[in-house]
Amino acid sequence: MKKVLLISLLACIAFNALSQADSAVYLKFTTQQNRDIFYKNLLSRSITKALSLPLNIDTEDKWANAFSAIELINYQQPWINTKIKIAADSLPYRSLDFQQALLEMLYAGNRTSYIKQATNLLNTTADAKIFAMSAEYLLLSDTSKKNVDCLIKAIDKKSKDFSKDKDAAIMQQLTVHAKEFHKKNKYLDKAALIFLFTKNYLKGNVVVYSIQRKNRDYTGITIVKDTAGKFIVDSTGHIFNVPQLARSLSNMPGFISNGNTPQGIYRLYGFGRSGSSFIGPTQNLQLTMPYETSLQYFLKDSTITDTSWSKKWYTRLLPEKLKNYEPLYQSFYAGMAGRTEIIAHGTTVDPNFYTGKTYYPFTPTAGCLCTKELWDENGKRIFSGQQKLINAVKQAGGADGYLVVIEINDAQKAVIINEVLPYLE
Repeated sequence: MKKVLLISLLACIAFNALSQADSAVYLKFTTQQNRDIFYKNLLSRSITKALSLPLNIDTEDKWANAFSAIELINYQQPWINTKIKIAADSLPYRSLDFQQALLEMLYAGNRTSYIKQATNLLNTTADAKIFAMSAEYLLLSDTSKKNVDCLIKAIDKKSKDFSKDKDAAIMQQLTVHAKEFHKKNKYLDKAALIFLFTKNYLKGNVVVYSIQRKNRDYTGITIVKDTAGKFIVDSTGHIFNVPQLARSLSNMPGFISNGNTPQGIYRLYGFGRSGSSFIGPTQNLQLTMPYETSLQYFLKDSTITDTSWSKKWYTRLLPEKLKNYEPLYQSFYAGMAGRTEIIAHGTTVDPNFYTGKTYYPFTPTAGCLCTKELWDENGKRIFSGQQKLINAVKQAGGADGYLVVIEINDAQKAVIINEVLPYLE
């Protein structure tokens, strides 16, 4: 999780991992006492106190932090709506950080009553990301063919103003996403999907697969293939798998900062430990996207002399039958658009923030892949899907290879291993 605005919210709780042993991982942040303190401070300082201030150029950052806190803990109270209305009415005159924080919070909370303000921002902004976020908010509010067609025309018209580098990637993916709403046959069938899971695909590399639904409110699963092309099995002889959430707090598409984890290919390059109290001490999988690293490193080919990324280089990693499947290029365009620091990690966030959500007790992130971890009231880790994943990757040969995120369909339920088995050799 790399939610920049939330960094200041952690000042009241110290990170203190006393043990890294699998059976005795402890984190002070996860004790019930400190979770209670953290929540109370969010409500009293980051939300109530901040939004009690008049909104002006000197208090924008405090209001933006409040929106991030509201998003984090899924805070729903009627009095908040009055403050949101004040903020929304002044959107065109606010900083880009403020605009992004408010749009994220509105989208995350499914607060769809600010169409007029979002339309005004869409028509006046000179920033490609804010334009895209405004368009996505309007799509959240109305997916009728009339509205989608109207937005596509607006996107086409504006694309000439956002035609360079990162902006072009954002507009390209925004167009693709808008057109998906009324497109049929959006997913690969078994005959095509099976090519991602063959023994020889990316052979010689450890390959981690994160298999997801289109609706990221439902958990996916992750499986691991070793360097010989064989899938790791558990102690019972069945294909190893652990549930994994690829949903962000905002739930926006993956080409937007802090959006859901994009589909596509990531370079897997090692294990890491985070200093973030939201992620915790369990080892994570280090990942990088195109544009975030060099061609030579991403493709594991030191003979490449080209220093400029292009779609043709990324295409080299796709099975021949899937080179024209646009969703698998999402990580390429997300990297081109400037997204960074997506990893696969555990969590110390209190799952009670999301009670009643379909993904509970999993916790959403700022766009990473996240497994379930549970901590008792004394701060001891009592369950870790992340540790199981780390152990499986080590068994496969280590964190050197690739990770592939793929959506198999839009069924409104969690992915289970029995659905995936027919794709495996």
